[in-house]
Amino acid sequence: MNGNGNTNYQYDLVVIGSGPAGQKAAISAAKMRKKVAVIERKRTVGGVCVHTGTIPSKTMREAVLYFSGIRQRVFYGRSYAVKDHIQMQDLTFRVQGMVQRETDIIKSQLSRNHVDIYEGEAKFTDAHTIEICCETTQRITGAHVLIACGTRPAHSAEIPIDGKRIFDSDQLPELAELPRELIVVGAGVVGLEYASMLSALGVEITLLDQRPGLLDFADREIIDNLTFQLRQQGMVFRLGEKVVQIGVDEARDRVFATLESGKKLHAEALLYTVGRQGNGDQLGVEAAGLQLGDRGKIKVNENFQTDVPHIYAAGDVIGFPALASTSMEQGRLAACHMFGTAHGMNGTVLPYGIYTIPEISMVGKTELELTQAKVPYEIGVARYEELAKGQMLGDQQGMLKLIFHTETLKLLGVHIIGDRAAEIVHIGQAVLALNGTIEYFRDTVFNYPTMAEAYKVAAFDGLNKI
Repeated sequence: MNGNGNTNYQYDLVVIGSGPAGQKAAISAAKMRKKVAVIERKRTVGGVCVHTGTIPSKTMREAVLYFSGIRQRVFYGRSYAVKDHIQMQDLTFRVQGMVQRETDIIKSQLSRNHVDIYEGEAKFTDAHTIEICCETTQRITGAHVLIACGTRPAHSAEIPIDGKRIFDSDQLPELAELPRELIVVGAGVVGLEYASMLSALGVEITLLDQRPGLLDFADREIIDNLTFQLRQQGMVFRLGEKVVQIGVDEARDRVFATLESGKKLHAEALLYTVGRQGNGDQLGVEAAGLQLGDRGKIKVNENFQTDVPHIYAAGDVIGFPALASTSMEQGRLAACHMFGTAHGMNGTVLPYGIYTIPEISMVGKTELELTQAKVPYEIGVARYEELAKGQMLGDQQGMLKLIFHTETLKLLGVHIIGDRAAEIVHIGQAVLALNGTIEYFRDTVFNYPTMAEAYKVAAFDGLNKI
């Protein structure tokens, strides 16, 4: 009997997509003794996260850090590199092994939990029935459905993407060789991550975006630090510039980008990263009574229910924050809600990791948010160059910044740029979630030498100010 007490459906839950949200929802429901199916259009499970997004890009980043020797240059000189002529296959070799291992792990988890996996394109024929098109066509029914189909790079009909000289982020790892010069259109998280990686390898990068600043949800001081470091590497920023035409100058064998201001930029190649398009437009959701929002996004309530109560959606397809970490939790919570199990997520202290070089991570409020809310605050800062571990790692530009209430001393925000940022942010996240004060860091003993010690240094800095 399924979760509705109704025996008319084959499954209690049908999950469309096997990325982080789909996996966690399927496994959570299976552990509640529900009958679950997952539909994945690719031949291998894992979704965008494993095959073209999070896992490949972060694995490539580790390969870039290794081959470029960028962390060791403070010790061995600016020209130091592990390998002189770094090829694309040097970067993708590690990626291929990592993707295969992650795929095997996810397959094993689903199999151990008795989740049925269907391969093919999913389309709704009604609110409970999904048609799966592969070599043959079959239909399955579910009392509940979770849409976790993810996103793809957004394209424009005016942009002649050929996958070779003009390409998107999914196509970049498939390049035969690294370009010497690259125009990056779009300075969002994906554009910045790839631009900084390639810049670390010596590729001449020009970064274009029509917005006047970078990552407006992040702390301004952290972004200023990032911009400074990337400029030091030679990256050129063209912000507040709208691109009106992109094409290939065949006579010069160069890609060009014409800007609204009249400028015309040339380079060997162009990376087009202007956001993501939800894959909900490929599911025939209208047959289930759903309407799609901007760029194929699906609207949900606080329990991840769509306008059709038994149909849920989670992950990148519902929009911001579109992180693998939050998607996992959204999928789990959706499964808990549909089957009436107690659940909860502390939505006020979600951490963000931006895997540029150097990396950025944050949790809690920014100075701008607190200023607009008229909350009195002070900051405490620890600079990596002051830390023994920071010196050992060769990071002299990194910093950790604590924001706290001037009267109660309650921690309000943590913002970090530098090596291990996405790891050590969770110390601050725990204190935030427990409504702790900055005094916790002053009075706690941290291992020495570690990057975690930055919290104690920043706490002393902040407390000295008041």
